[in-house]
Amino acid sequence: MGEMEAKMAEPGFWDNQEAAQKVVGDLKALKAVVVPVNALLRRVEDLQVLHEMAVEEGSNETLVEAAVEAEKAEDDLDRLELRTMLSGPHDAGDCYFSIHAGAGGTESCDWAEMLLRMYLRYFERAGYGVEEVDRLEGEEAGIRWVTLRVSGPYAFGFLSCERGVHRLVRISPYDAQSRRHTSFASVDVLPDVEDVEIDIDWDKDVREDTFRASGAGGQHVNKTSSAIRLTHEPTGVVVQCQNERSQHKNRAAARKMLAAKLYQLEQAKRDAELSKLYGDRGEISFGSQIRSYVLYPYQLVRDERTELKSPHTGRVLDGELQEFIDAYLRHRGGLRAKQA
Repeated sequence: MGEMEAKMAEPGFWDNQEAAQKVVGDLKALKAVVVPVNALLRRVEDLQVLHEMAVEEGSNETLVEAAVEAEKAEDDLDRLELRTMLSGPHDAGDCYFSIHAGAGGTESCDWAEMLLRMYLRYFERAGYGVEEVDRLEGEEAGIRWVTLRVSGPYAFGFLSCERGVHRLVRISPYDAQSRRHTSFASVDVLPDVEDVEIDIDWDKDVREDTFRASGAGGQHVNKTSSAIRLTHEPTGVVVQCQNERSQHKNRAAARKMLAAKLYQLEQAKRDAELSKLYGDRGEISFGSQIRSYVLYPYQLVRDERTELKSPHTGRVLDGELQEFIDAYLRHRGGLRAKQA
């Protein structure tokens, strides 16, 4: 870390913004590991001193304080152990996070927007940076899809746990007869990487289309065909970017997303669990969900992979997702240990 910090202090470091941001990101990733470890070591040392004082003084009050501190240290250790499960080649980096409404028209579009709000709250709690890359609004309400670039230490590692289909059961606010409806939306997560080990023939295999951006951005965005859509014809994978005013920047971002998506599909072929998740995501329908959010006739969030349940649906939909992510990290770690 010292070398990186010294490099950042050199004259001209910020002249190349892209290279500088990469160094800053790498430094944040390292600090995300080193700082908590050092803090835990200091806490353990303080705990040892506190325990020794309690024994010498025969103080029950100090023993209780030591017990409370020991519990906090155990929680910190548990979090660090979870971090060791994020050892994939891209786990420490940023990601592209997408939400797609399933079949069902307005119901699913509204559910997709509810998920977007839930995840934005979670990103805020986790301290992640968020930038919108692409969005398509629903015809009546909600969104058809949205893609975000999420930045922060281990963003891809943690958020990859959310990949799959999410199911909502509720009384529909769009049904005049107040009937119960089931809606589906899918979440996909791709690593944001500069270089991936995959061969793409950009001239032969990729079709590029330009169109006018439909989101915010002022008159310039709406008057020029700066948005880019790329289609990888051999696989049918489609990505698009309309966030930047510059067509060149949108093309560069779309190429990164396409390369990452094709790389992820290649990885899925060698990982049975990820392959299953991708297959489920493609259905976006009943029986394929990774998590169910039931608001009627009772209140319950249930993760179908880990069987973790929470009756606090309001808290979960307000972004309190960490216990579900942690539980799946342990579950996934157990599956990989068995496969090994």
